[in-house]
Amino acid sequence: MKEIGEELIVFTVLTRSHALLCTLLLFNCLSARAADLTELEQKWLTAAWPVVVYARAIKLPLDIIVQPDTKANDVPLALGYDGGRCKLVLSLRNNPQAEASLAGTDPSQHRLLIETMAAHEIGHCWRYAQGKWHSLPSGFNEARDRSAAGLNKDKLPSLLALQEARREEAFADLFGLAWTYQYHPAQYQQVYAWLQSQRSDTAAIGISHDTMAWVQLARDARRFEPGVNPFEQALGLWGQGLLGEVSR
Repeated sequence: MKEIGEELIVFTVLTRSHALLCTLLLFNCLSARAADLTELEQKWLTAAWPVVVYARAIKLPLDIIVQPDTKANDVPLALGYDGGRCKLVLSLRNNPQAEASLAGTDPSQHRLLIETMAAHEIGHCWRYAQGKWHSLPSGFNEARDRSAAGLNKDKLPSLLALQEARREEAFADLFGLAWTYQYHPAQYQQVYAWLQSQRSDTAAIGISHDTMAWVQLARDARRFEPGVNPFEQALGLWGQGLLGEVSR
């Protein structure tokens, strides 16, 4: 997730004469721009499209940006927020790590795994659009006794910021899993195993993605509350995971 205050990719794209910026409203928009996109970009956009359609249907303020170039450490799919709108950013072109997260998986699974990654980012967008970014559910209070455990008070703000980021990543992971459970139940365990493998090596992907405490809660998909939308399903397990980090 791209934090507000970072250099948002959208500004970089807009300064390029050959920028590919499109608010995708209909699938024929993607088809019309296909000549401007690489084969890899088309692959990822097509895979993410069911999630984009869903986001548009529930009125999330979503734009899609395809970067013409990438910078070091750009992830292939990320989300930013600017001017009241979510920016789903693809950084695939000339990116040697574009499909690193798919390494070792069967190519037949790529479309579903990319769709899951897109769902993760839409989970972030929903939190922003709801005005809930970095906020806790009703009834929870932030535990602020970390210094009592020997932590230097100067480090407390950075620790709390890290906790907030990790919680948002956890919600997005759970939304991705809830999405899979609702729309691809037969493939749930495949997606779960892949996500678990991604989160088991937090040193490689950043400690803010250390969400295993939440991911493990969803090992059995039946723990998602039936009959509600994926956001509400994610919120249910997210709250259970929060009990281990905050006080009530």
